[in-house]
Amino acid sequence: MIDAAQDDLELMHQKLRDHFAGKIVRKDLTKKIKEGANVPVYVLEYLLGMYCSSQDESEIEEGVENVKKILADNFVRPDEAQKILSVLRQRGSFTVIDKLTVSLNIKEDRYEAEFSNLGLKAIPIGEEYPTQYDRLLCGGIWCIVQLTYEYVEEEKKNGTPIMVRKLNPIQMPHVDIDELKEGRKAFTKDEWIDLMLRSTGMEPTTLEYRVKWLLLARMLPLVENNFNLCELGPRSTGKSHLYKEISPNSILVSGGQTTVANLFYNMGRKTVGLVGLWDCVAFDEVAGIHFKDNDGIQIMKDYMASGSFARGKEEKAASASMVFVGNINQSVDVLLKTSSLFDPFPPEMGTDTAFLDRIHCYIPGWEIPKFRPEHFTNDFGFITDYLSEFMRELRKEQYGDALDKYYHLGKNLNQRDTIAVRKMVGGFIKLVYPDGNYTQENLEEILKLSLEMRRRVKEQLKKLGGMEFYDVNFSYIDNESFEEKYVSVPEQGGGKLIPEGMCNPGQVYTVSHGKSGMIGAFRLESQMLPGSGKLERTGLGSDRESREASNTAFNFLKANGKSISSSISTTMKDYIINYQDLQGIGMTNKLALPTLIAICSIALGKPTVSSLAVLGEISISGTMMKVEELANTLQVCLDSGAKKVLLPITSTVDLGSVPAELIGNFNLIFYSSAEDAVFKALGVE
Repeated sequence: MIDAAQDDLELMHQKLRDHFAGKIVRKDLTKKIKEGANVPVYVLEYLLGMYCSSQDESEIEEGVENVKKILADNFVRPDEAQKILSVLRQRGSFTVIDKLTVSLNIKEDRYEAEFSNLGLKAIPIGEEYPTQYDRLLCGGIWCIVQLTYEYVEEEKKNGTPIMVRKLNPIQMPHVDIDELKEGRKAFTKDEWIDLMLRSTGMEPTTLEYRVKWLLLARMLPLVENNFNLCELGPRSTGKSHLYKEISPNSILVSGGQTTVANLFYNMGRKTVGLVGLWDCVAFDEVAGIHFKDNDGIQIMKDYMASGSFARGKEEKAASASMVFVGNINQSVDVLLKTSSLFDPFPPEMGTDTAFLDRIHCYIPGWEIPKFRPEHFTNDFGFITDYLSEFMRELRKEQYGDALDKYYHLGKNLNQRDTIAVRKMVGGFIKLVYPDGNYTQENLEEILKLSLEMRRRVKEQLKKLGGMEFYDVNFSYIDNESFEEKYVSVPEQGGGKLIPEGMCNPGQVYTVSHGKSGMIGAFRLESQMLPGSGKLERTGLGSDRESREASNTAFNFLKANGKSISSSISTTMKDYIINYQDLQGIGMTNKLALPTLIAICSIALGKPTVSSLAVLGEISISGTMMKVEELANTLQVCLDSGAKKVLLPITSTVDLGSVPAELIGNFNLIFYSSAEDAVFKALGVE
């Protein structure tokens, strides 16, 4: 097995050398040199890619020494700029490594270079360089530059004695996206995903398949314009690493406090802020985000929705994506039951449904392992600069309509949901299938994940905003078979509201409409004590309808108890029932049947059958009532963890409106009377 894995790796290396020579680097070399050289990773990896893409250890060592020498001799430190200019003057020529930006001086009709660390401006440069390396004109690139110094007294009025003799970029001067697409064809899906992760420094063989996709999702803001992503999770899972270390096109805003002028537009200077200068603006530690301006969050909401913002008399547009990362200090189960998954946000954001609705994707950070040394790769990946530049090029392409060929989205997705899912589908295709070659199964895998990432946002909005965000049952429909498939979020089932296995006697779960109008799960727990036939209730507060429903159950039992069991006493025992609203949607008033089953269960010492949800309601005379919104109610049963559902026989007429695959998740148990419901709930034949 080890030999086979080694052969696969060798084959992978050969493919990389064949298709991406000079654009790959062994990532452990970066770590070695980076520790001693204060030079951008993408510059360092470009040099390593040129000198160390061999498999021969001696050649690699020689290449590393070359790179170290180049950096030691030619890299310009800003505090040594004057010293280097002095050496240049004395020798007449000198080679430096610096970041160059070129602009066209229209008055003089010539191109001029600006050196970042040397501090030189308006240095004439031949027009062949900006023509050949267009990135010089778009923000600048690091280069190895041969400079000459020639002072001519007669020409001193005409400009500077310093000239650019020769220039070699040490970043990607331009990216041939067609070359990337052609190279992609040589790799399988799994090989390409592993290559992408190794390019960010991760070792994919130590990660589960789903975790690989979650790490890829972190790259979506770098390939999609105006994409809003949120990732909250435990510490040490590398949430901000990609935006800080890997991409030179993104900026990490640490500390949280910011201003509208810094982020969007400075009215005084008439300059655009971070969203106009970067592809991606990431906020570290969301708990600390705070705008000094009162209208900051409002402008951010406007920008996140439309990609534009109004300042003064003008409307400005930008394409930067927004990323929010932060830590969750409690377990996810606790957060889901006590508040929402947006709890770490500051209150003015974390409870503002209009702001949260603009987040396209929520990555479940708690599923990503805490990174240890073995999670970091020593293998080959793309040099960082190549990775970030082809991701930037892919921003110009659109694949959002790719799903239309095979699928269309279910009716529960509104316009914002649809935009979010399309952006994610397009982004994942760019990352994994940039050549556009994928099958229907490949697309379905991406679509399911995209629906889940957006549904996670919607589920929390439902908690915070009530009925307005009720439509969370996301689905997609096959264009040929018209089969509808539903997508849920794992954590709604992790720490299931309705647990697996037998409950204690007197414990009953029911699913119905709460006071807010939404459907949710409720738990009843009962106790029996010697007494005089009283019913006490906790958890209902002053809700009159809920109290009346529980009274209906007790009165029905007094009148009909003997037909259930002669051992149930309504005169010699007292019953205490605690009612719990498990999802914070307001207590239900459909409590007569669940209460009746809970009292009978504790009185007979018999638990209900495992993983059971009780549906339906009875009147004081025992008349059965149909379940309202059966399909949606069954979806909530599924999300809550129910495997068996107790259903009134009167609801069979509505089963036709429920998708077959949803019904297939349950063992449906039908009852024809209140007494029948009690027997079947307790598993009594």
